[in-house]
Amino acid sequence: MTAGNVRSAVIEAAATQAAMQPWVEMECYQLGRGKRLTQMDSLDLGSQQIVREHQQVAVQKLGITPPNFCTVSCCTPDPTFRFSQHCADEAATIFFMPGNREFDLYVPAGAQTTYVSFNQDEFMRDARTLSPADWERTPTQLLSMATGQQASFRHLVNGFLETYEAIAASGESVDLSVAHGVLLQNILQMVVSPGTNEPAPPPMERARALHTCRAARIFVEERLAADSVPTIVDICTQLGVSERTLQYAFRAYVQMSPLAYLRMCRLNRVRETLLTSDPRTTTVTAVAMRHGFLHLGRFSLDYKRAFDEAPSITLGL
Repeated sequence: MTAGNVRSAVIEAAATQAAMQPWVEMECYQLGRGKRLTQMDSLDLGSQQIVREHQQVAVQKLGITPPNFCTVSCCTPDPTFRFSQHCADEAATIFFMPGNREFDLYVPAGAQTTYVSFNQDEFMRDARTLSPADWERTPTQLLSMATGQQASFRHLVNGFLETYEAIAASGESVDLSVAHGVLLQNILQMVVSPGTNEPAPPPMERARALHTCRAARIFVEERLAADSVPTIVDICTQLGVSERTLQYAFRAYVQMSPLAYLRMCRLNRVRETLLTSDPRTTTVTAVAMRHGFLHLGRFSLDYKRAFDEAPSITLGL
């Protein structure tokens, strides 16, 4: 990826605000008073886009999403914000917008809106794998979901933007080929995955849980050894199970969610790599990103919490 993928601008015209999002057919109208309309930060990953807007003057956005294009979005809680027929007066609301649908937004002054766009076929394929019953059919209307994950969603987006901006500024050469998969899988965990506050499986199912988790662990180790970042979707597909089944199994197996277990496996692999690498030719950033850690600030905290030292110390810097 190059610095050209990251854009940050103060916008003073509604037409410019629409033009900076060419992947969506949209018209934007200024409805309030003021010259400085919004601060927009965007990251274009080709088939995925991240957009964050700090609105300083109220605007209305009208348009239609392209076919095979969907978005996941949120707005800071504001009872006057409107996304078609829905509002964002609750902190837990996340919106899913399918492709080929008209939209009509009113964004008040002071609101921060954030969205991530995906290839809809890819999103729905993985959503069905994780939760077949809930995502069997592609939604045809805008969905408003009280997931309790809005803060996590904003944190993820902010981390992606900050990481790419830092890399662009440093000029460091980093393989970002895993970015698409990491972004998609993180968003899926927020809007698709079933809840985890459910009873553990009964004793008679623990043998099956043990078999499932051992197979999952072997698959994860093989993928990591091949320098590939496995996802929960990959595991579910390989084992032929839903994520709910995987959650039951891992609670009985190691008292952890499959996502937390997978993250620890990746952290361990990073540690092994750093311990055996030459600090003159290796960077922590490159190793972290190769193993799917794209929010470098959070990665450093998690690494130090797990191993009681900073990753740079492990590398020998």
